[in-house]
Amino acid sequence: MVMKSITSYRPMSLDEVISRLSKEDCFIIAGGTDAMVQRKSPRGAAANFDKPIVFIDHLQELKQMYTIDQNLHIGACCTYKEMSEHPLIPRIVKKAIKEIAAPAIRNRGTIGGNICNASPAGDTLPLLYIYNAKIRLRSAKGERIVEIRDFIQGPRKVFRLQDELVTEIILPVIPENRIHFVFEKVANRRADAIAKLSFAACMRHDEGKILDVRFAFGAVGPTVLRSTEIEHKLTGQAFPLHDKLRNEIVADFETILKPIDDQRSTAKYRKTVALRLLRHFLESTI
Repeated sequence: MVMKSITSYRPMSLDEVISRLSKEDCFIIAGGTDAMVQRKSPRGAAANFDKPIVFIDHLQELKQMYTIDQNLHIGACCTYKEMSEHPLIPRIVKKAIKEIAAPAIRNRGTIGGNICNASPAGDTLPLLYIYNAKIRLRSAKGERIVEIRDFIQGPRKVFRLQDELVTEIILPVIPENRIHFVFEKVANRRADAIAKLSFAACMRHDEGKILDVRFAFGAVGPTVLRSTEIEHKLTGQAFPLHDKLRNEIVADFETILKPIDDQRSTAKYRKTVALRLLRHFLESTI
């Protein structure tokens, strides 16, 4: 068997990565837990990459976690395991991490890779959407920051230019004692499973009035689904919700959820369960 030659680079600094990306189109690998599976070849053959590879998982510049001005900054190469053990990571995010695949994947997989893979079933994505996460990108021309809803444009499609690298994910710090979060992942088993669907939500209310509410659904459309228009219907409303308004919110989401049939589930099952999770949250939030 003739082995295919693959050019690869292992830069020793972030500046070297940026320099390399400015010179040629490369495939970037951090943990590789998605990339290697998607490009697998027959046993004994090299993975099927059609352009040079740049490995970045070893760069400490991309593995920092810190807070500045009420924002939590997470390096793109932070692994799920590292995040699960870090005191700055919110408990609800740690809960989602525990439901990602198995320990071996959590040891290698990275938050930046999960975002750039842009799977509709990505486990961390619904939470990142309700956090209004921002993505920091860097190139030789400078930096830019993009809202996650604008960065992820479709299945496996993100708004990253050829010479850019995702360096950080930025989350606004939300005091957990003042807001109610939920995250639910529905799959065939508790671990090592891809989501049939997922649901994340948060609500903040005070003195009988809703101050802020957010909902995000995974695996029920080409990207994570969130509707600020529907959320705004609840802002300022009396809490607990009356039945009429609760039913109206569920009906609104029923019209915009667009799941599909695939090997993991059916569109009907996904929509039914997603709406039940939404209704349960609206009925049980205290």
